[in-house]
Amino acid sequence: MILFKGAADFGKYLEIQKKKQLSVGFVPTMGALHQGHLSLLQASKKDNHITVCSVFINPTQFNNADDFNRYPVTIEKDIQLLMANGCDAVFLPPKEEIYPSNYIPRRYELGGLETILEGHYRPGHFQGVCQVVDRLLQIVGPDKLYVGQKDYQQCKVISKLIEITDRQSAVDLVVVPTVREVDGLAMSSRNLRLSDEQRRLASAIFKALLFTRTNLLRKPIAELKNEARAFLEGKGFIVDYFEIAVASTLTPSENNDDLVIGLVAAYIGSVRLIDNLPLNE
Repeated sequence: MILFKGAADFGKYLEIQKKKQLSVGFVPTMGALHQGHLSLLQASKKDNHITVCSVFINPTQFNNADDFNRYPVTIEKDIQLLMANGCDAVFLPPKEEIYPSNYIPRRYELGGLETILEGHYRPGHFQGVCQVVDRLLQIVGPDKLYVGQKDYQQCKVISKLIEITDRQSAVDLVVVPTVREVDGLAMSSRNLRLSDEQRRLASAIFKALLFTRTNLLRKPIAELKNEARAFLEGKGFIVDYFEIAVASTLTPSENNDDLVIGLVAAYIGSVRLIDNLPLNE
């Protein structure tokens, strides 16, 4: 595995691979890697000749400075995991490589995706996501881009980014299913910040999602959402939202016949966890 810190050198390496007509799969991460990230790597290795990964904690997508400062940094472990799992090259850029002195932020027109759910509670977050993904796609130019379904709304945002930057014919977006712990908790770098008791309680999020899937055709949607929220609050969570939305648009669903997804964001202590589950696919 080759490590790169400079965008120019990384770009030259990738140009050589493409001249050999080798397909490139790309997995962007912010480090603190776990099996969820590795599932993206494994999916890319099945589909492509070359798999590359980036590790960059992107400051522009944190609307809370404390959240950025608390984000776990495990770079040595990350490199070992990537090497052990067959990553061909990893990009470890300093901030100046992603946002050079002449970088001018672009405004990405994301429509309603930017104002609902995560967009409502984390203003500016998705603009920051688009900034870093746009820059990384410029540098890497992959054939396929791999993201995790756990960040479902972010997947929709990145799909929109590819559309508005006219990359539909250049890169395929591959969404890989969420990887879960034995008790159903979605794997996340934030789980490292949970105390033992918080970790025990955190599985309630998946239980609430399963409840809505089991009862989707038995109860009105408004009642389902209220019951799921009350269940989580009874476990000590502070719930930002528990929504049942149309899977294609993320607008609230009022019809049990829609193809819908349950989405939740909730705090346990100071740790904010998100998850989602298709309810009738």
